[in-house]
Amino acid sequence: SNKCETFPLATRHNIVCVGLSPDGSLAILIDEEGAALLVSLIGKSVIHHFHFHKPVHSVCFSPDGKKFVITKDNVALMYHAPGRKREFNAFVLDKTYYGPYDETTCIDWTDDSKCFAIGSKDMSTWVFGAERWANLIYYSLGGHKDTIVACFFEEHSLDLYTISQDGALCVWQCDTELDGLKPMLPKDETKEKSKAKEDEEFTEEPLGEEIRGKANPNEQETRDKVKYSRVAKYFFNKEGDFNNLTSAAYHKKTHLLVTGFASGIFHLHELPDFNLIHSLSISDQRIASISINCTGDWIAFGCSGLGQLLVWEWQSESYVLKQQGHFNSMVSLAYSPDGQYIVTGGEDGKVKVWNASSSFCFVTFTEHTSSITAVTFTSSGYVILSASLDGTVRAFDLHRYRNFRTFTSPRPTQFSCLAVDSSGEIVSAGSQDSFEIFIWSMQSGRLLDVLSGHEGPISSLSFNPMKCVLASASWDKTVKLWDMLDSWRTKETLTLNSDVLVVAFRPDGKELAVASLNGQITFWDHENAVQTGSIEGRHDLQMGRKELDKITAKQSAKGKSFTTLCYSADGQSILAGGLSKFVCIYNVKEQILMKKFEISCNFSLDAMEEYLDRRKMTEFGSMALIDEGAGDEDGVAIPLPGVKRGDMSSRHFKPEIRVTCLQFSPTGRSWAATTTEGLLIYSLDSGLIFDPFELDIDVTPSNIHKTLHQKEYTMAIIMAFKLNEKKLIQEVIEAIPSTEVDVICSSLPDLYVEKVLEFLASAFEISCHLEFYLIWAHKLLMLHGQKLKTRSEKLLPVIQFLQKSIQRHFEDVSKLCEWNIYNIKYALAISQQRGMKR
Repeated sequence: SNKCETFPLATRHNIVCVGLSPDGSLAILIDEEGAALLVSLIGKSVIHHFHFHKPVHSVCFSPDGKKFVITKDNVALMYHAPGRKREFNAFVLDKTYYGPYDETTCIDWTDDSKCFAIGSKDMSTWVFGAERWANLIYYSLGGHKDTIVACFFEEHSLDLYTISQDGALCVWQCDTELDGLKPMLPKDETKEKSKAKEDEEFTEEPLGEEIRGKANPNEQETRDKVKYSRVAKYFFNKEGDFNNLTSAAYHKKTHLLVTGFASGIFHLHELPDFNLIHSLSISDQRIASISINCTGDWIAFGCSGLGQLLVWEWQSESYVLKQQGHFNSMVSLAYSPDGQYIVTGGEDGKVKVWNASSSFCFVTFTEHTSSITAVTFTSSGYVILSASLDGTVRAFDLHRYRNFRTFTSPRPTQFSCLAVDSSGEIVSAGSQDSFEIFIWSMQSGRLLDVLSGHEGPISSLSFNPMKCVLASASWDKTVKLWDMLDSWRTKETLTLNSDVLVVAFRPDGKELAVASLNGQITFWDHENAVQTGSIEGRHDLQMGRKELDKITAKQSAKGKSFTTLCYSADGQSILAGGLSKFVCIYNVKEQILMKKFEISCNFSLDAMEEYLDRRKMTEFGSMALIDEGAGDEDGVAIPLPGVKRGDMSSRHFKPEIRVTCLQFSPTGRSWAATTTEGLLIYSLDSGLIFDPFELDIDVTPSNIHKTLHQKEYTMAIIMAFKLNEKKLIQEVIEAIPSTEVDVICSSLPDLYVEKVLEFLASAFEISCHLEFYLIWAHKLLMLHGQKLKTRSEKLLPVIQFLQKSIQRHFEDVSKLCEWNIYNIKYALAISQQRGMKR
């Protein structure tokens, strides 16, 4: 359905592996430390927490959904899968399997859930029974010279394929069918169970039944048992010794094997004959994971290095989906005027445009050669401007997806901030090194003026939405106001106590908010150059402690400040964020903190902890000084000369949590933040919230239904809005005949016109009654347009929300018509011919 969803849950560290139940209702998410969450994919909520106490390499549900296996260290643990009952403990250990000498890497089940295979770093693959089978002895399959990356059973068979990191595939044939597995005799089983129970009494944690495999069983033990023989051995990867095989997936029904390599190449083979179908390159980074859909038509690839996700239809050789985030952290973002799109700029020099409803990036501009510092939309919504450290400001066209203007300064300079006026004609950018502001004309691309007067780097620019006045903030502790219509002169200079970091105008242009280095947010009446209020935000920022910090988080927070500000769409609140995991929302009038949003709880990022972790301190200093990622041999494509594997110069570092930019949606329904975690969008919960409005004792659902039955439609609408339950309002409005809409709209009180408009905007998002709601919107705006115009400042978010919903439907329907225009013409031609025959 071309949509992406984010779950409202998070683990304490980066997620390493995910196990999905066969019916798609449950998922197990496991992080770097071994902490697991059992998640309901239907309710999108956490059902159970569990800790495996060690890093887990893989997790896999059995095809019947009754068991799941996880691999950690050199053991495989089989658990009873959580059922439909409400269990107190959802993770009950069934059996522990020992066998490999080194860490286990991968798991695969047979189709009937009787057996599973695990691969290991000791180059062996082990086949284990989920239950005790009399003729299946647990022994290993060798024949590889490197770590096992994947192992796969053939469909309805015990035949096995094993693939190793050096690009070797072994085909193993079994002399027994799945039906030929003989169950253990009951008397043997009871002895085993009683023995296991005796052992359990002396252990703190119940280990379940322990099963130990033998690497070299003797002849007597293997007599009349299941035997494996290697039928064939194939080799991939003739490109070079260090082009490691990093991931693989196998589709049993179509016999399709997909393998991914460290160089970004993937191969498609048909098994068991090993016929090469395709060999393509999708990236220059290692392919970290591969998945195939149930029909075998689509293949999904993930590259963790660049954050790439790719869905490829292999038969038609076309992309179904191609997504890539910013390679480095995002620095800036802006909403389009109707709230449909978000543009982001990153340190990787890319400008990306995202669809706010589907969460997908649909265009990337790569013209900049250095880090982006600011991005913005013009008032038309079809032009994006971006400023960069490469000394250019570029304008991009969203109709043709091209860079149509490039603005430069006479002397090369690095631009740190950007602003465009409400008409979209004047573009301004501030410089880091020459302390000047450059003004260009959008029409001609000419440099109109250079504004000088600041004595420090320009940190922020903002245009007044209602007048042609530019506010510029600088490290010289001043905010200057420039009049664009009066020969670019300084209209006013506001002096502060500390370096100014960011400046923002209220949407109605009557107030100015300024954040400075001492952690204060001050509010100014810029017409009279009078300060109207201030907020001490330093304590709300709550800076975390970095791993190598010598001072406490409380002490380090004293030197921290907000680096980004944004007013809400109605101008009553202000969002503030900075070098912290918190985003604060303040009420401007009362100057109090309304809410704090925690951006992340991921301890894989730096500056998250409040206190020093004594467990990480050794006599030599902090454990963070030890570089864990150095010399990692995980698919390194370019080794150093004379080094057999692993690049000793590679470094592993923790990114520091920070909020680089905040923006409120023009619709007032959501706000977005660019952070170390990525682009985060927070929106109003659409669930049922009881929020009555002018409620009387007579307003009840039964009375509303009675009024509706008596065809007193205006009264029914007013009563429904008083109760303010979305389902009830929808029921009332959809029960009204379309012929009555005109009369009802003219008799609605002014107060309820706004309420109906707001409801229509949200109904457009989900409803399929497109024409019916369009009639409502048209009649309301035609009859009450003049009155609404007088309150346009207050109503702007609602109107923009309505515009966004209608625009989205317009685009969808117009695409549908364009695709089917010839079909419609053909159908019309046929109908005309039939009419003529008659």
